[in-house]
Amino acid sequence: MTDLDSFITGLPKAELHLHIEGSLEPELMFALARRNRVTIPYASVEEVRAAYAFGNLQDFLDIYYAGAAVLLKRQDFHDLALAYFDRAAADGVVHAEIMFDPQTHTDRGIAFAEVIEGLLSAMAEAEARHGLSSRLILSFLRHLSEEAAFATLAEAEPWLDRIAAVGLDSSEVGHPPAKFARVYAAAAAKGLRLTAHAGEEGPPAYVREALDLLHVERIDHGNRALEDAALVDRLAREGMTLTVCPLSNLKLCVVDDLAHHPIDTMLARGLRATVNSDDPAYFGGYIADNYRAVARARGLGKAELATLARNSFAGSFLPPEVIAAHIDRLDEWVAAH
Repeated sequence: MTDLDSFITGLPKAELHLHIEGSLEPELMFALARRNRVTIPYASVEEVRAAYAFGNLQDFLDIYYAGAAVLLKRQDFHDLALAYFDRAAADGVVHAEIMFDPQTHTDRGIAFAEVIEGLLSAMAEAEARHGLSSRLILSFLRHLSEEAAFATLAEAEPWLDRIAAVGLDSSEVGHPPAKFARVYAAAAAKGLRLTAHAGEEGPPAYVREALDLLHVERIDHGNRALEDAALVDRLAREGMTLTVCPLSNLKLCVVDDLAHHPIDTMLARGLRATVNSDDPAYFGGYIADNYRAVARARGLGKAELATLARNSFAGSFLPPEVIAAHIDRLDEWVAAH
């Protein structure tokens, strides 16, 4: 392992853009399929991995939802999340804000309680095992209706004190943020923080809608904001966090080569960019893999990598004093290396 690899692994960092269903590795998919007697359309782990060749976001979503079919019971969600936390801890993650898609499961007849209680128990075990804190983000599926999102928010009511925020994911094009303005207002009224996917495949206008109509506190992805200079200036001025996912961008053809990834351009233009893994089982890497990939492709040094990690804490939904403590530890690591 090179000096830079070691620096990246040990660098304290937060992960702000992680879909827990997207951390379902093929090995666990097969194990859960056997345990739950679920038939999946693949004969082997190798066949699943071979299917991970996506031309766009929808290609990925098709296999993502097929994989979720093996998740049926509370223990399944616990095992899924704990496997992610073990990987994240090994990558230097000390805090994770993980998205979950309850509609993916409740639409299959799985009780909301089975999903969230499994995740919460894994979160507690990860904190005890690794000292890794975490928060839940309830993500609405944007290809479904506003009415369905309101129903999901109502179903989450008993657990709102254990949910930090709401998010918006799934098929972006054709489903603008405006579609969910009222449910976001309702979530904010309940004290939930707000984030949303915007500007991955959708245009810069979707980023503006997320800001102006959803009133989000951070933007998931946001790459296409760079096409609008006035929008970039606004994002920088407002200190808006962008949760960028380099290997995901490559796998889903948002960029054609990591050599052309804009992560360093974002930093140079004053944006609070962060690095995250999105759906790591499908996109070929967890968070440290993403840091290493952009470091190699864009020639990032320790100072830029530390800025990305510092931004991850600054953009988190943690209390200010906890953020400050994490950044102090990060700065100690940087000073020692």
